[in-house]
Amino acid sequence: MTAADVTGDFAELTLRLTRLGLTAPDLGSAMQPVLDALVTHTGAQGAGYYQWWAPDNVYRARTASGRLPPGLHPRGLSPQLPLLGALRRSPEPVFISDVRSHPAARTFAFPGVCSLIAAPIHDRSGGLIGALLLLASTPQHWRPPEQALVRSVTGVMALLAARLDAEEREREAHEHALRALGLCLEARSAETHGHTDRVTRLAVEVGQALSLAEGDLCALRWGAYLHDIGKLSLPDEILHCPGPLTGDMRDRMRTHVEEGVNLARQLPFLPGEALNVIAAHHERWDGTGYPQGVRGEAIPLTARIFAVCDVFDALTSARTYKAAWTANDALNFVQAASGTHFDPHVVRALTGVLHRVQA
Repeated sequence: MTAADVTGDFAELTLRLTRLGLTAPDLGSAMQPVLDALVTHTGAQGAGYYQWWAPDNVYRARTASGRLPPGLHPRGLSPQLPLLGALRRSPEPVFISDVRSHPAARTFAFPGVCSLIAAPIHDRSGGLIGALLLLASTPQHWRPPEQALVRSVTGVMALLAARLDAEEREREAHEHALRALGLCLEARSAETHGHTDRVTRLAVEVGQALSLAEGDLCALRWGAYLHDIGKLSLPDEILHCPGPLTGDMRDRMRTHVEEGVNLARQLPFLPGEALNVIAAHHERWDGTGYPQGVRGEAIPLTARIFAVCDVFDALTSARTYKAAWTANDALNFVQAASGTHFDPHVVRALTGVLHRVQA
């Protein structure tokens, strides 16, 4: 193969990886094929992407490919490491043939690491938000085609990573804000303490069991945080009623769904599937629910998932008017309502999740 053939192959590979990165939903998904390709087309046996994580003041491993030494900075990479200092000062990858003789790489002289490549990922202001590491267990002189591939691929991926990193930080901020909104409602009633986190966690596990896409899982989680946000408009005598509601109180209670949707629509970043959870989690499989009385698969799947989990958690929690049910009793109730109140497919998924937890 001629040098021109190698250059052409690497150019085609770079283009393919760029296309994958442009359509990736998150940073991990964008980086994984890059790491796989770099391990395949260079002398490296392993590669990892380390992303800045401010809460722990460390660059933590986000995704990896091939073989990495098990003892390689298991708690992440300290920003004080000389190698990261070198990456902060340079926009170019660093190619190191012998980690033991290079002053910036001696802290990577682990068994099974002879040579390495480190490529910086900077944000738009020049801050080091991540690092790509390629490690070789045998001495490598990093041939010019390998260096050209690394420069080409990491240059493109640095631009994509900066964008995706900013988007992830924005999503994290939204996540914290929405959870805080959900917890605000809990603060009005000591009885429901912990409900938001429990039911959200269970709903996501059921969604994963049903193979929901990552975007739908995020929407399910956000909708779970806000599912009862409309209850913020309810008076205390209804929200804290110690016994059965009167007919008028029940009618007023049911308005919390539409009021919740109206409130949630004021959040422009909230995905439609999250609104579906708020709007339809009181619908029933047989069409006897509220507020629209829709039935079967006309009810959005995220709402069907959340409805089952919401009832299960309510049954297993103590209230002034009832003791907490056992998990088995609550599951029996849910299973008995399969095909009337709940989607049978979702009930089977919940059953599987609970059985795995209890195993």
